[in-house]
Amino acid sequence: MSPSTPITIENLISTGAHFGHLTSRWHPNYQPFIYMKKNGIHIIDIQQTIQCLQKASEVITQIVRNEGTILFVGTKKQARDVLQREADRCGMFYVVERWLGGTLTNYSTIKKSIKRLQQLEKDADTLYQSLTKKEILKMERERIRLADQHRGIKDMKRLPDAVFIVDIKHEATAVSEASRLEIPIIAIVDSNADPKLVDYPIPANDDSLRAIQLITGAIADVIIEARGGVIDEEASDQEVRAEPNSAAPADKSEPAGSRKAAVATSPKKTTATPEVIKT
Repeated sequence: MSPSTPITIENLISTGAHFGHLTSRWHPNYQPFIYMKKNGIHIIDIQQTIQCLQKASEVITQIVRNEGTILFVGTKKQARDVLQREADRCGMFYVVERWLGGTLTNYSTIKKSIKRLQQLEKDADTLYQSLTKKEILKMERERIRLADQHRGIKDMKRLPDAVFIVDIKHEATAVSEASRLEIPIIAIVDSNADPKLVDYPIPANDDSLRAIQLITGAIADVIIEARGGVIDEEASDQEVRAEPNSAAPADKSEPAGSRKAAVATSPKKTTATPEVIKT
């Protein structure tokens, strides 16, 4: 979904983006983004999701127009494929396997590791000629391991100008490293996390595959448009269309069916006055 066709409240609700965590597991700093509570689940204010996404889009546009780069980060199961696909689509870098400590704060060491990978890929035939089978097998294992670790940042020549993260609790190390280096952080932040840890929080359900796809796809579209490219609407909407009726998955640390129960009982459109949380 491109910026020319803005994300709407209906789009976000259809993906379950408005479902937070159990009310007992919320972070107090998340209060401004809470709309109401229902069946023991916090409901996220989708109006603010749209506003925050717009603010993040403006920042990303400025960075990209100044020849800057965005690093996509999402290593948990729901985010991996989406982030890799969208990062590839907009020509940005990504980390979807395990985050290696020092990926940002010790980037000189990471570059040496990437250089080693490039050497193994480029000179494999020459290097292997004088080696035994055991030595060749060892080097192949090293090449495969390095390729898995660095495939999304292999061509990244310098530190990114911003990072886009899905689930800041899961990616706590990445958040810490980016903050230490004062690299702007744009992130999908759920109700169990502290939005003050990032520069541009986008309040939304970070466990829903379809919500992740919708928001990440919008970020990728912004990057493509800022580069003067043409957005492929079909590729952008692929994942959302693929699972039209899927509900937001429950977090493993919550009782089974907690979010699903809220999904099942929550109406698509609410006209009554919501039960607003009082502080």
